[in-house]
Amino acid sequence: MDRGPSAASITATGDHDAVTSDYRIQPQNIEAEQALLGAVLIDNEALDKVSAFLEPDHFHVPVHGRIYEAARTLIQRGQVANPVTLKAFFELDEGLADIGGAQYLTRLAASAVSLVNAEAYGRLIHDLCLRRDLIRLGDDLVETAYDPEVDDSAAAQIERAEGRLFQLAETGQHEGGFRPLSSSLAEAVRNAEAAYKRKGQLSGVATGLIDLDNLLGGLHRSDLIVIAGRPSMGKTALATNIAFHAARGFRQEVGEDGETRTVDGAVVGFFSLEMSAEQLATRILAEESKIRSDHIRRGKLKNEDAFVALVQASQRLSEAPLYIDDTPALTVAQLRTRARRLRRTHGLSMVVVDYLQLLRPISKVDSRVQEISEITQGLKAVAKELDLPVIALSQLSRAVEQREDKRPQLSDLRESGTIEQDSDVVMFIYREEYYLERGEPQQRADENDEKFQQRYGRWQERYERAAGLADVIIAKQRHGPIGNVRLRFLPETTKFETYAAAERLPDPIG
Repeated sequence: MDRGPSAASITATGDHDAVTSDYRIQPQNIEAEQALLGAVLIDNEALDKVSAFLEPDHFHVPVHGRIYEAARTLIQRGQVANPVTLKAFFELDEGLADIGGAQYLTRLAASAVSLVNAEAYGRLIHDLCLRRDLIRLGDDLVETAYDPEVDDSAAAQIERAEGRLFQLAETGQHEGGFRPLSSSLAEAVRNAEAAYKRKGQLSGVATGLIDLDNLLGGLHRSDLIVIAGRPSMGKTALATNIAFHAARGFRQEVGEDGETRTVDGAVVGFFSLEMSAEQLATRILAEESKIRSDHIRRGKLKNEDAFVALVQASQRLSEAPLYIDDTPALTVAQLRTRARRLRRTHGLSMVVVDYLQLLRPISKVDSRVQEISEITQGLKAVAKELDLPVIALSQLSRAVEQREDKRPQLSDLRESGTIEQDSDVVMFIYREEYYLERGEPQQRADENDEKFQQRYGRWQERYERAAGLADVIIAKQRHGPIGNVRLRFLPETTKFETYAAAERLPDPIG
């Protein structure tokens, strides 16, 4: 695509030909481009001020972009970039030949006004490039809206436009790079102060499960937390419990400096790629009302009081800042765009994805492992960019079922390498009760009643010990120890609770 005028339109003094007034001129500043290039050719250190954000295709004049790229290449090799060293690159360049050949490089260096303003010139060039890209995007939107493909809906066009706008916004970010240790230390101290003042002394968002919070310290900003397990282990139930607890506990206060800060809980965005929003809401309603979810679905309520309790629970839940998106087969880019939008409109501070294998990568890749790699890297990028915890559920491979000991481990993660590598926390859900239920002994033909009763008794003893319990295995944690947390699981309401073992209960009175 033509990004600017031909080099022939630039005179030796840097002025460009007048353009007829029957159309508008695209945003451009040829003089700024010349001034920046002249500054770089006089003092190569000027490149350091712009190289972090300025690329060759940001220049409106193509030959200016080629000069910038050649100068940058030489400087990065440790060589000097000036009119003499660049001459060899452009002796046969037709674009430069039209405006005086290699002598144009000398005129650029001679026309440099100030080295101090190099960064300002670079930011101006970058900003003008973004404006031109916005114009192109707008033109494309108009053309596509007038003449769409047969199967191209308006909603799909809007989604693509949001994605392209997001990419432009990303291009326009100048933040990043080195930060002094002092500012990072100040932020760490502020986090420690907030944790000290917060109930439970957690530095992150509380899960509502005391032992899990004690081990994790809450869910930390910019972390990718993976909850993995085999089907029917309770992954969605645990994620829903955590999300609802965070949303219900959301609280903000205005500090002495006048800024509003979150002091507890979170505004939660729940991307449900497997279940519908209504199914997810029914689960949360069952947890709050303590009425079985299947009874709620079928309207099987005991009496009018139960219905009143259901309505009251629904009213309480409606106040929680929990937002559900049940669009199937989202791409990581679409998820990122929607999370950014929710962040801007409602102050999003936690994301849940159920589950990551149902997301689609942005680009087509050769293997499933590469797809998962792109997805997990994208989710980690969302966590870092929006500065919030991202909880992603993940399936485990069937290798678990082939072992006698079915407690999951890191190698059981489906397409495991990248998930384990990109995540900050990996935890597995394991319910022995699930496997024992399906392994209830049956009397064998060669087994007498006494032996069968003994074997059945051993199974029954194990089953009674495991009934209603679940283990959350913290297999990886960047910020703290790994370990095992035992929870109580209530299948009727799909709710996890903190487990209180008999030895931890207070002694009875009297």
